Amino acid sequence: MSLRAVITAVGHYVPEKVLTNADLEKMVNTSNEWIMTRTGIRERHVMEHGATSDMGAKAAEMVLKNRGITALDLDLIIVATVTPDMFFPSTACLVQEKIGATNAWGFDLNAACSGFVYALTVGQQFIEAGRYKKVLVIGADKMTSIIDYTDRNTCVLFGDAAGAVLLEPGEDGKGIIDHKMYSDGTGAPYLYMAAGGSLHPATHDTIDKKMHSLYQDGKSVFKAAVVGMADVSVEIMERNNLKGEMIDWLVPHQANLRIIDATARRMGLDASKVMINIERYGNTTAATIPLCLSEWWHDGKMKAGDNVVLASFGAGYTWGAMYIKWAIDPPAGK
Repeated sequence: MSLRAVITAVGHYVPEKVLTNADLEKMVNTSNEWIMTRTGIRERHVMEHGATSDMGAKAAEMVLKNRGITALDLDLIIVATVTPDMFFPSTACLVQEKIGATNAWGFDLNAACSGFVYALTVGQQFIEAGRYKKVLVIGADKMTSIIDYTDRNTCVLFGDAAGAVLLEPGEDGKGIIDHKMYSDGTGAPYLYMAAGGSLHPATHDTIDKKMHSLYQDGKSVFKAAVVGMADVSVEIMERNNLKGEMIDWLVPHQANLRIIDATARRMGLDASKVMINIERYGNTTAATIPLCLSEWWHDGKMKAGDNVVLASFGAGYTWGAMYIKWAIDPPAGK
C-alpha cells in the first residue's frame, strides 16, 4: 500500500474575550435577529492582546501534547493566514520560535478562507513524497485586526481563532484520500483588503479611506460560495464513489449557515453529520475547519475509520474539498 499523509493529532486555541450580537447592537445599526437570520452567528471571540502567531503557537502546543512529542520532532510548519503578524518574517517563523521547533523550517500560505485545505494539500505532498515525517499545518487568523467596526455588513461576521493538525506518514488505508482545489481570480473584486500591499502602500489617504479593512460584496460572494462549495463537495464524492449515507462528517468552512446548509443538502447529508460551530465563533477564516476537527475530536465524536469531507470557499476566489479517512480514536474516557 502506498504512503499516505495521515492526521495524527489536532489542536486549537480561541481567545477568551467574547463579542456577542448584543454587544454589536451597541456599536453599529444591527440586531441579534438580523445577524442570526442571515448568518447563524450568535457570538465571536476577540484577541485583545497578541497576534496571529500567538494563537497559532497555542494551537500547535495542544497538537504536540495530544501526540506526545516535542517541537523538536517537527520537520515543517505551514501556516495558513491572511492576517500575518507582519509581511515578513513569516508567521510560520514566529510560531517556530515560540514553540521551540528549531529543527523545522516553515512558510506561510494565503488562500483566505480556503487556506487550511490548501495548506493541508501542500503538507500532504511533503509527507507522501517521503521527504518528511512530521508536518504541522496551522490555520490561524486575527480577523478583528482588519475589520471596520462601523461597517455593519462585515463586522458581524468575523472572529479570531487558530486550529492545527499534525501530518505523518501511514500505510493502513487511512489518511488523506483525495482532494480537489480551485481558484478563480475574477472573484477578486468582491472580497479583498485594498491597501497595505504593493498596489496601494500605506498612506494617510489609504488610512482615511479605510482601505486597510476587509471589503466584501456580500451578495456576490454568497452566490459564488453556495455554488462553489457545494459543487466541489459533490465532485469529491463522485470521484470516490461516496454516497451521502457513507459520509460520517462534513466539515465545512464556517462562513454562513445558509451556505453550509445548501452544501449539506446537495451532498444528501443529514444535519447531524455536519460540523457547525459558527454560532459561537463566527468566521475565523483559515481557522474554521481545524477548529471544528479539534473540538469534535476532543468531545469524542470522531472515531478512526470515519469518512470525513472538508469543504471551503474563500477570497480569490479559492475553493476546494478533501476526502479523509479519519485515523485517530477518541481521547481516553470519551
